[in-house]
Amino acid sequence: MAPPRKHDTDRILDAARAIVLHQGPRAASVATIARESGAPTGTLYHRFGNRDRILSAAWVRALERFQSRALEAGDVEDPVDAGVAMAESVIGFAREYRDDARLLLTLRPDDLLDADPDSDLRARIRAINRPLEAQLRRVAAGIYGDADARALDAVTRAIVDLPYGAIRRHARGRARMPTWLEPDVTSQARALLMAGGSDRPGSPKRRSR
Repeated sequence: MAPPRKHDTDRILDAARAIVLHQGPRAASVATIARESGAPTGTLYHRFGNRDRILSAAWVRALERFQSRALEAGDVEDPVDAGVAMAESVIGFAREYRDDARLLLTLRPDDLLDADPDSDLRARIRAINRPLEAQLRRVAAGIYGDADARALDAVTRAIVDLPYGAIRRHARGRARMPTWLEPDVTSQARALLMAGGSDRPGSPKRRSR
């Protein structure tokens, strides 16, 4: 069995994230990340390679945490229930990983890195996003009878845009996010999803709740 790493990777990525959020991406040099995390600069170069790879690892970690919550929440048969659960999972993600939510909401990989994101990073992000995109298509097809561009846009508004807009305002400050955010967002997401397809011929009529 390999011995445990002396300098925890999550601690290093937490330090990088904190620097980016409080001082801006340009402040996040390897030396600064090393100082804030307590890990030697040699450890950072050995483990990640360079500054861009540290910051891209922090961003990808946030994306993976968000995606895993959304996919787990949406693993139910009824498409409306799945969509509502996924919308609620966005709020839960922001509660548990507030700084990760702020990172995803305010910055893209292009904003963080000195160089353009390489093809490996872009491919990894596409691979992480693919299961969620498939889940959105399943919800759209179940509600609208199709997963065309209009249907996908509609379910994305309910499942992604609505909760993201809510946490964008509440996750930035230091105050606790209000307890009424989940019930409000889920009821609004359900209303949007239940209304889906009512004006489109052949769309299934959703049951009321």
